[in-house]
Amino acid sequence: MDIAPMQDGDEAAVVVLWDLCGLTRPWNDPARDLALACEAADSVVLIARDDTRICGSIMTGFDGHRGWVYYLAVHPDARHRGLGRALMTAAESWLVDRGAPKVQLMVREDNTDALGFYEALGMTRQAVVTLGRRLD
Repeated sequence: MDIAPMQDGDEAAVVVLWDLCGLTRPWNDPARDLALACEAADSVVLIARDDTRICGSIMTGFDGHRGWVYYLAVHPDARHRGLGRALMTAAESWLVDRGAPKVQLMVREDNTDALGFYEALGMTRQAVVTLGRRLD
């Protein structure tokens, strides 16, 4: 399976994948998130394709201090074949190439499947509290 930066024209299929994987929320516009990531020089959206479709994605960026990962999605019928791990490896390689010393991500605390996946990749829970507020 090929993993490469998203191409023009892939946007709708990527958003459909994110919806299918339960990654979107009503208060976040996934198409806007995708457009912002594609416009920024310090981020990339990597996608995995099989012969017929986009079956995986990951968004990553480097803020100058640490790398961040968002929207790791694997189509339900492509899971448990190492694609999620391959996408994380590709994102981490992209970050290392830019000098990022660390990668972080946020997972909703009730998403036990995702927490188990990331822990199996060697990621550990960090002793931090995430705070935020809407600016829009």
